[in-house]
This record gives sequence, structure tokens and C-alpha cells, in this order.
Amino acid sequence: MSEEFFNWQMTCDRFAMDGDTRGMRACAKEVRALVSTTTSAGAEAAAMEAGAALLAGDAAEAERLAQQAVTHEPAHFRGRLVLAGALGARFALAEELPLLEALIRDLERALLPTDGHAEDGRDQEKWARHLRHFLFCARGLEADAAYLAADPERAAAALQSASALAPDLGQTASLYSKYLFMTNYRRRAPKQQRQDALMFNEFFRGVHPYQNDGVRRVPDKRLRIGYISRDFRLHAMAYFLMPFLRDFDPAQFAVYVYDSGPVDDVTRRFQRCHVTWRDFRGRSAHTAARIIAEDHIDILVDFSGHSQDNALPVLAYHAAPIQLTGLGYVATTGLSAIDGLLVDQVTLPRGADDSALVEPAVRLPQLFCYQPGAVREMPQVTGLSPYAKNEFVTFGSFNNLAKLSDETLLLWRAILDDVPKSRLVLKGKTLSVEDGRELITERLRGLQFPIDRIELRPFSEHYLEEYQDIDIALDTTPYTGGLTTCEALYMGVPVVTLRGQSHGARFGASLLTAAGLPELIAENEMEYVKLAVGLARHPEHLALNRQRLRVHLEQSNLMNAKAYMRGVEGVYRDLWRMFCKA
Repeated sequence: MSEEFFNWQMTCDRFAMDGDTRGMRACAKEVRALVSTTTSAGAEAAAMEAGAALLAGDAAEAERLAQQAVTHEPAHFRGRLVLAGALGARFALAEELPLLEALIRDLERALLPTDGHAEDGRDQEKWARHLRHFLFCARGLEADAAYLAADPERAAAALQSASALAPDLGQTASLYSKYLFMTNYRRRAPKQQRQDALMFNEFFRGVHPYQNDGVRRVPDKRLRIGYISRDFRLHAMAYFLMPFLRDFDPAQFAVYVYDSGPVDDVTRRFQRCHVTWRDFRGRSAHTAARIIAEDHIDILVDFSGHSQDNALPVLAYHAAPIQLTGLGYVATTGLSAIDGLLVDQVTLPRGADDSALVEPAVRLPQLFCYQPGAVREMPQVTGLSPYAKNEFVTFGSFNNLAKLSDETLLLWRAILDDVPKSRLVLKGKTLSVEDGRELITERLRGLQFPIDRIELRPFSEHYLEEYQDIDIALDTTPYTGGLTTCEALYMGVPVVTLRGQSHGARFGASLLTAAGLPELIAENEMEYVKLAVGLARHPEHLALNRQRLRVHLEQSNLMNAKAYMRGVEGVYRDLWRMFCKA
């Protein structure tokens, strides 16, 4: 390999990281001029052009050029990487995932100390950086593809590896945060959960937190409450946020919203509330923290935890005297700058094992308050039950298919076994992709599901109307439904949930308790099956309760926004008084 050829490869890597497609194409042109002297130049030039096409959004051209590269040189790293990206762009998961697996294995082997490029006079560290860049990109593609394929374990492993390869601390922290989020889809030991979360805190050792020395410690003063999230928009969390902005007591509290997400009609609806709104889009964590400090916020509440593009780097500065997190994330954040994790008596009963939590538990009287009208107009409940039309019971789950643990699926198979002629409807984004449907079908077949009794439906905008086809909704475990549970109930469909062994695994139980439907909560796996089967054996009750369920929900604690906020505000005041005494 010539020095010139190698330098153009490094230059193309830099252009790729900057998203400079013109620069990448210029590199390809220079490399093509080396074809007569360098064996791999033709494949490399095609791969460079493919990478530029992919960045420009032309996945078909990228796939064509990348295929040229790997046809010429089957082991070509850049060609295989871009080909995987192009396959991912058209959701060809069955081709993309095996390709990435082989590419990652070859890259890791090439990075072993015995690699022979030093014999060619090549700077070993430069070459290793080149390969690590490819490995970083490959792991990122693998995480995206595995998640879409409903394989969160593989996605989590890929994100953890990508985090270790990230070129800067900010990306390292962001990818590790995504890794922590992904681990919640499957059961983990509390000790491991805590250890993994504590590692996240290490990324912020260099942050100098605010000391809050000048805070007025007046126990009964009007408190300034700040809410920070990127989900004040059309998002699952939005269905639970309106009470915080609309139903607070203005005589006792002033509310500030710190919004870092995109603006849509739901955002504008929230903005009409009597709150102070700050747009944090494009703000650095340091600048965002400074604005919060200048607003003299007393209690800052984060609704995102480790969800996508979260605010945890802002909270690391501890710009408010009291910082809380909860609702939008199901586990501990691991961030020492957070003073409390919001729970309730159902998600974390007194005396329950809280060894997984880094933050102290802060108990609300009730964790969630569902307000669908704040986000969208809800369709009416249909009159007839599906059983009345079909003469068989239809179970269903509209949860993210990544939540379908083997534990969950085996429970569902047992239910189908005990309810002859029953059907199961699964719906989700994974099922919008042909490869996704094939992967899920293969998995169900491996668990000995009666495939002829399973219906797979793709994601659709008007999915709520499809609850008219479902008699009984089945919750997932250990990552339960949140909004999906509320929506099913509101559409007249009972939801059977399992009270899990951790705070996040009890979200379903918390929602059903607040909804006044504790009879739908199972305490163990056997009871879960028994509950679902028992409901199915009395379809006449399902038909009778279908119309009543919405009215029941609207009259329950789950939708009583004013009472909910009085409970929340009582907790805020208690926390503040304790702070004043400290």
C-alpha cells in the first residue's frame, strides 16, 4: 500500500465524519488515479463514492457502488460498511445483520497486535485509528438494525462497544446513555444495573456543579419549578405532561419549561399554558445550565432519563438546588447530581429492594396522570366486541416489539394454548418491514407458537381504531407498556399486566392501580396466564364492559389531573422544607 493511497483513505475518513460529500468524491477521484499502481484502488474509489452517495441520501446508488467494491474485493472494509448502511436504508435486515457481524469480526481481528501492516512501513497507530473508525460506524449500524429487528440485547452490546470507540467524550457519554436505555428491555440483576448506571456518572467528573449558595431557604415561599425534556411534542410522554403545565397552583408555584425538542402542534398547545417557556434547541449543556441558574429554579424535574437526546448532561451541572427525574424513563440514571427518582407506592413499595437505584426514591401519591385530550382527539369506542363479530377471542399487543422478551412470549403462548381458537394480534414498526416480519415469525416459530393464529400488523397512523379488533390486551414484561396500556383501556380494552420485580417492571401495575383496575394485575406468571384465560372464558363480560371502561377511566384517579397535581405539589413542598432545614 502506497503512502499516497493511505493518506487519501485517512482524508476520506475525515470528510465522512464531517458529512462532506464533495470532499469524499474528490478523494475517490484521486484514488482512481492510483489504479495502475495500487491493487485496491478501484474498490476503494468505488467505496468512497458509495459512502458519499449514502450521506447524500441516495441509498440505491450507494448500494450499487458498494456492491461494485465488494465484488472486486470481497473483504473490502469500506465497501462492506457502506453496503451495510445502504441495506439498512431499505430495511434489508436479513442481509444487513449477517454482513455487519462478519465485518465486525474481521475488523476486530485486524486490530489485534499481530496485524501485519507495520511490515509495509505503515504507521501502526494511524492504521488502527482508520480501522477503529470503521468499527465504530459498523457498531452504530448494528445497534440500529438490531433494535429494528426487535433484538435489544444485541443492540445494547453494539452500543456499549460503540461507546468505547467514540472519538470524543460527548459521543461516548451519549452512546453509553443509549446503551443503558436499551438494557431495560430485558431482566437484569439490581447490582449489575446499578454498576452500569454508575459508570455514566464518570463521564461528568470534569463538570463543576453550581453550589447554589445564594438560594433563599424560605420554607413557604412561592417555588419556581422547572421541567426539562425534549418531549413537549407529539410523543408518548406528552400524554402525561399537561397536568404539570396546566393544573398547578399559581399562588404557590411558578412553572418554567425547558424544551429541547422539535416544535409541533402539541408543543404550541402546551405553550398556551401560563408558564415561562425556554427554547433549549441548539444550546450546549453548559449554557442551558446557566439559564436555569439565572431563572433561580428551586426544583428542576427531568422527564427523560436516558431516553433519546436527553437532558442529563444539563443536570450534571446541578443548576437547581433540588433535581428530580422520572416518568419518562424506567430505571436509575446513575447521575450523582440528581437528588431523587420519582416513584410511587406501586412501582417501589416501602421496604422493597431499591439496591438498583443510585438516586434516593421520592414517592408521589401516584406516578402518572393520563390526559389524552391534551395531545389528540380520541376516536370513539365501537359498540360490538370483536368476539361478538368473530366468535373467538382476540388477544393483542401494540407495544414496541423490542419489549417482547422470551418470558413474555412464553406466557402468551400458554394463554393461546389454554384458549382454543383464540388469536393474537401484534402490531408495531418492526412489522412494517418485510424482514422484520420474517424475523418475528421465525422467532415465534422457534418458540412453538401456532403461527396460523398470529396476525402481524404494521405501524399505522390510525392505530387506535384497530383496538376495535382486540378483546384483551396483553402487557409485556419486564419492560411494561405505558401509553399503550392507557390507550387500550381508553379504547375499551382490558389490559392484563404482571407486577414485576423492579420499579420499571411495575409501571403497568401502577397505571392499573390508578385506573381502579387492580383485578387486572397478576402477581406472578401463573396468575398472569390465569387472569387472561379467565377473561377470555367470559366474552359476554368483555362486550358489556367495553363501553363502560372509558367512563370508568375518566372518573378514576388516573385521569384526575387536579388531584394528581395537589399530590405532586405536596411532595415538592415537603422536599423544599427538608432542603431549608438542611
